[in-house]
Amino acid sequence: MSNRNLLILAFTAAAMVALAVVVAGIGDRPYARKDQIAYLIQGLDPDQVARITIGQPGQELILNRRGANFVVASLDNYPARTSEINKLITTCLDIQTTELYTDNPANHKALGVSEPNARLMVKFYKTAEADKTDLSLITGVIVGREQQKGRGIGYIRRVDDNKVYLAAAQIPMIKELAMDYVEQGLTSVKREDINSIAVSSPNDTYLLLPGDDDKTVILQDLAEGKKLNNVAANRVFTALANLIFEDVNAESSKRGLLFDRRYLCRLKDTTVYSIWLAKDGDLWFARCDARFADQTPVTKTQGEVESDEQLKIKETKLIARDAAEEFSDTHKGWVYQIPDYMAVNLTKTSAELLETAKPVHAEVNEPMDTNAADE
Repeated sequence: MSNRNLLILAFTAAAMVALAVVVAGIGDRPYARKDQIAYLIQGLDPDQVARITIGQPGQELILNRRGANFVVASLDNYPARTSEINKLITTCLDIQTTELYTDNPANHKALGVSEPNARLMVKFYKTAEADKTDLSLITGVIVGREQQKGRGIGYIRRVDDNKVYLAAAQIPMIKELAMDYVEQGLTSVKREDINSIAVSSPNDTYLLLPGDDDKTVILQDLAEGKKLNNVAANRVFTALANLIFEDVNAESSKRGLLFDRRYLCRLKDTTVYSIWLAKDGDLWFARCDARFADQTPVTKTQGEVESDEQLKIKETKLIARDAAEEFSDTHKGWVYQIPDYMAVNLTKTSAELLETAKPVHAEVNEPMDTNAADE
């Protein structure tokens, strides 16, 4: 036999071996069938969901139902944003499949759809019928590795089913951090609505008032000869424009903190925001409260005809009063860790609001050359 024929036979044998390896690797697959696009999870009733977990067992983010809403377990059961919970459920229910890849559990690990090596896992639980305190798994989704790196389309399966499918499209991002599921904004106060700002600490108290325009601030009782740093004062004046938090704990777990600083913001509609602040090491913590100072009852005399303007004034007052009550109820019992750069503006002392005097340099006269004078 010629060398050329031997070479052809060698290549053919190599190709057959490679084919045998591929076939062996997918031998447990019943078939690779292009099915019609279908939803991975079907028939899930969101109202029956009592718990949602995201991530690996033991490290998962846990969202528990509390009445009509959900709370974040790792944040001392702080209320979760309903919009984020709805988005999470909708994202999972919208996942579609296009091809049945395998139904053999032996292939799960290689495809990244076994629980220990899943890229992403979301589980839905319901309250067990026999014991209302126990939970039973309803269903969930496991997202495995991508079929082709960079395409974003990968292998998926339901946690309660061995069938592995190819996703019909890239899986939308599912948030996995506790803070992603809470409303991090504490306040959003407009500058033009502010009547005054009072800041107090153990050895200092001062009051800021709005100036003649939207760029100036007045420090009440500014000492003679002192000048206000308007940039620093403005930062204090608008500190509640976008106050956020980075972490939250139940007040009961932060009893050792000393809240010895207060930032008090009075609005023109008489709403009063109180932010109490404490420092622990390098971290700043805040407690929040609000009240509506105008306690005059909103009434209507029988037979009285009120103008649209009068009705609008009463409506605005009722809305502001309800908003203050809701703010107080929402934040009662919680301690928030706030960013350092925001705490700085909430706790500045009156001395830090003053311009630093520039040093005056005395004129230096050069010494006279006595030798030249003698000449």
